[in-house]
Amino acid sequence: MTEAQLQAAVAKFEELVREQNARSDRIKEQGDFVDYDALDQIVIGVCGGDGIGPIITKESARVLEYMLADEVKSGRIVFKVIDGLTIENRVAVNKAIPDDVLEELKSCHVILKGPTTTPQAGDPWPNIESANVAMRKALDLFCNLRPVKVPDEGIDWTFFRENTEGAYAVGSKGVHVTDDLAMDFVVTTTEGTKRIAKLAYDYARRNGKGRVSIVTKANVIKTTDGKFLRLCKEVGADYPEITTDEWYIDIMTAKLIDQKRRRDFKVIVLPNLYGDIITDEAAEFQGGVGTAGSANIGKRYAMFEAIHGSAPRMVREGRGQYADPCSMLRATVMLLSHIGRQKQADLLERALDICMYEEKKLTITGRDTGCTCAEFGDYVMQTVQRLSAE
Repeated sequence: MTEAQLQAAVAKFEELVREQNARSDRIKEQGDFVDYDALDQIVIGVCGGDGIGPIITKESARVLEYMLADEVKSGRIVFKVIDGLTIENRVAVNKAIPDDVLEELKSCHVILKGPTTTPQAGDPWPNIESANVAMRKALDLFCNLRPVKVPDEGIDWTFFRENTEGAYAVGSKGVHVTDDLAMDFVVTTTEGTKRIAKLAYDYARRNGKGRVSIVTKANVIKTTDGKFLRLCKEVGADYPEITTDEWYIDIMTAKLIDQKRRRDFKVIVLPNLYGDIITDEAAEFQGGVGTAGSANIGKRYAMFEAIHGSAPRMVREGRGQYADPCSMLRATVMLLSHIGRQKQADLLERALDICMYEEKKLTITGRDTGCTCAEFGDYVMQTVQRLSAE
């Protein structure tokens, strides 16, 4: 390594430190969460993304408009379709989110977003940042909330994944020091950790969950993971009625498949990378990532999405119309709850349980052996109508 290479790496690190310190200061200045009941109008953005994203997002929006028909008719709720988050458009401007698209997103209160493609090594696309990561940072969507429930197995988990820090905070800004040495960085801030911990403990208190589990690798990643663990425990001390325990990420992945121990877990709070991995594992228990929705919550904005990818192969093979909308529909349940439409959220959740697990009159297979995305959406809405009439 030459002296010039060393100084270039040091300068890059200084730039990242200053950037993240400024972000930490901005977090401290934020106000309270949006009060949706106080708004004259709620704007819901519908952003399709890539691959099967536009297909399943359009179907979820159709169901959502059906659930909110009266408020849509009165103008209390408005839907805004936002195109332009395709990989082609992002590559054309060499940005994770084009500026005009970001401005449209910021004009909404909540966003229903389809999967987006993230380039990786070997792809024909340049190395632009994940649109999801960029959106979470730009809108400060610091909490990724993912519920997993399988009543027959005694599984009722709610994951609070910190969404804007950790290993993903500067994921596209690592340093190639030399041809032989590359470095990435992990970020943990006091305010960023405390707010996700407080959200998790508040949720546990409101919903009668008696346990919060903190997941890290603090025995090895001592500085950043150690800070996350310490601060979460400090927050937990303000909730004496809730039991706090701590787990390392590797053993937690094992204990989720332990039929006796996994029933003990209720609310789990964890850093970004670990949360990304373990929530995909957890989703398998209720039928896979295609069944799981995700909420990305901040104080000003909120975004709701599937937790799977854009499945470009399905589109290339002409099978896009058979894409499974259940993950997006589960996210739609969370959107309804977030904006205070709990009655509609409960109704849609019950309809999905019936359609996916109980009656199963239609089955999504991803091919013409099953129903289309639109046919399943019709089935869900017919079930909602039937439940409403009972």
